Amino acid sequence: SKLVRLSSTLSLSMLLTLQTAQAETADWEIDPAHFSIAFEASHVGYQQQLGMFLEGSGAFRYDPEKGELSSGRIEIQAGSIFTNHDARDNHLRGRDFLNARRNPLIVFEATEFSLGNDDVRGTLTGNLTLLGETHPVVLDIVINKRADYPFGHRSETLGISAQTTIFRSLWGMDYGVADDLVGDEVSLRFEFEALRQ
Repeated sequence: SKLVRLSSTLSLSMLLTLQTAQAETADWEIDPAHFSIAFEASHVGYQQQLGMFLEGSGAFRYDPEKGELSSGRIEIQAGSIFTNHDARDNHLRGRDFLNARRNPLIVFEATEFSLGNDDVRGTLTGNLTLLGETHPVVLDIVINKRADYPFGHRSETLGISAQTTIFRSLWGMDYGVADDLVGDEVSLRFEFEALRQ
């Protein structure tokens, strides 16, 4: 009947509209309650000192259907560094390392994202600003999961793991490098959940 055909047409139209809306580029905001920023660096060759930054935020524009990133920015509070030792943390905040008073923010600006054939792994290129200097870095990305969140909020959520390795002396942070007291090579790891806005 005409009524059935009209109903079917409207249902199909609504479905296509919904699919189009879901496929469009969207704004995503990193949930600060689920944002872990970790690092490790050699300490006099005896061990890999582990640490974290406790305060960070970020947002990006991303089309999950096409795997296309339009923009992205992460800000980390340099003074929030934590290695579970007050004297060491104060040293890391000071002039020998982060100089957090003069450079309170560590900033990453995304420039390009390439998703692999498995639609899970990819590479993210961007510029890292540290100690007032900016240099390109490349991160390995794993998209862990994208789905409606099971509790707490109703937003579609994207779970991502990312890691890279930098040489801190490139940014002028060369304390302890020449005598191998503190490693030049620093491994960085990011784990976060981002909410669709």
